[in-house]
Amino acid sequence: MFRLINTDGNARRGVLKTAHGEIQTPFFMNVATAAAIKGGVSAPELAELKCPVMLCNTYHLHVRTASRRLIAAGTGKTVSGIKNKTSDLITCDELIRDLGGLHAFTNWSRAILTDSGGFQVFSLSNLRRIKVEGGYFSSHTDGRKIFMGPEESMRIQHNLGADIVMAFDECIPGGQSRSYVEESVRRTTRWLVRCKQEQAELESGAMLFGINQGGIYGDIRIKHMHEIADLDLPGYAIGGLAVGEEKEDMFRVIESVVPNMPADKPHYLMGVGTPSDIIEAVFRGIDMFDCVMPTRNARHGTIFTSDGILHAGNARFAADSRPLDENCDCPTCKSFSRAYIRHLFKSEEYLAGRLASIHNLYFYNNLMEKIREAIENGSFTEFRNKYSERFSKHYEQS
Repeated sequence: MFRLINTDGNARRGVLKTAHGEIQTPFFMNVATAAAIKGGVSAPELAELKCPVMLCNTYHLHVRTASRRLIAAGTGKTVSGIKNKTSDLITCDELIRDLGGLHAFTNWSRAILTDSGGFQVFSLSNLRRIKVEGGYFSSHTDGRKIFMGPEESMRIQHNLGADIVMAFDECIPGGQSRSYVEESVRRTTRWLVRCKQEQAELESGAMLFGINQGGIYGDIRIKHMHEIADLDLPGYAIGGLAVGEEKEDMFRVIESVVPNMPADKPHYLMGVGTPSDIIEAVFRGIDMFDCVMPTRNARHGTIFTSDGILHAGNARFAADSRPLDENCDCPTCKSFSRAYIRHLFKSEEYLAGRLASIHNLYFYNNLMEKIREAIENGSFTEFRNKYSERFSKHYEQS
C-alpha cells in the first residue's frame, strides 16, 4: 500500500496506494469538516488545485441528523439498514451511506480520510465523560446524548466510505500530569485493538491508521509507538501535537517518535500546520499533513504567498493591479487583482473568502509538490535552508 521511492536525509518520497488512486508523498490533506471545504470550494474544484486527499470529520458527520421522511420524499425510496425503525431521524453518516458514501455524496473521485471523532469528543470537556468503553457526550448541535467508542467510530467511518480511517483515541489536553498521560495512553492502546477487531468484522477495505499519543513525554511516546507498531497497521499518525505546546517540544517529540515508526508505513502528523512547520516535519521524516489554516486564514484575508504573508484588506492594495502572488498559477491569481480582492473583503462579499481559499489551498499543495521535487533531486536540505527561514519569519504571525 505504501512504497518508499527515495530519501534525502530523513525526508522521504513515496507513493501511497488507495482504492481511489495513488497519492504522491509527502502530501497535504485539505480539511472538509462537514463534507465541504469552508470558503465555498467544491470537491471538483479541489482537483484543479492539486488537492490529493479530502479529510472529513467523523464527529460532525455523525451528530447531524436527517429525516427519513424527507429522504423518501426526495428520492421515492425508503432508507434501508436503519436499526431503529421507530425513529423518524437517522444520522448524517447513515444518510451518506445510503446515498453511496462520501465520494458519491460530494462528487470527489480521489482519496478520502476520515478522522475518528476522538479529538472533537474529548474537546467537549464540559459535555462529555470518559469511560473504559468510550466517550459519553452531549451533541453540540441539539444536546442529544451520544456515545462513541472504538466500534462506533469504525462503523461511522465505514458508513462514510473513506479510504483511510483513523483509530479512536483519547486526545490528551496540554498540561496533564505524567500519571494521567500514562493512563490515557493505555486506554488509547486498548481502544486501538478494538478498532482493529471491529474493522475486521466490518470487512472494510479501508486502511486503518493507529495514533501515537503521550503528550510531550518522549519516553511515553516511544513506548506507545512500539506497542501500536506491533499491530502491523497500514499507517501511523502522531497525534496530540500543535495544541499549544512550544514548537521546540513539538519537534522534539517528532524526533523521538519517527525513528520508532515502521519505515515501510506512511507517517502522518495530525493538525499541522504552517508552511515552516511542514518543511521542518518533512525534514524529520513525516509524509502526511492536514490543517484548517489555509482556508481559515483565507476567510480573514490572510494570504500565503511566495514572498510571505499578504493581508488582502490592507489599504495599500486599493489600486494594486497585480495578482495576490506573481509567482502563482492558481485560478485566483490568473484572473483577479489584489485591488479587486481587497474590494471584496471591504465590501464583505462572500466571493472574497472563496477566491482567497482557492489561492491558499493551491499554495499549500504547490508547496508540497516543490518539496517532493526537492527530495527527488536530493536537494531538500538546500530547499529547507532557502525557504524555511523565510517562511518562519513571515508565516508564524498567522
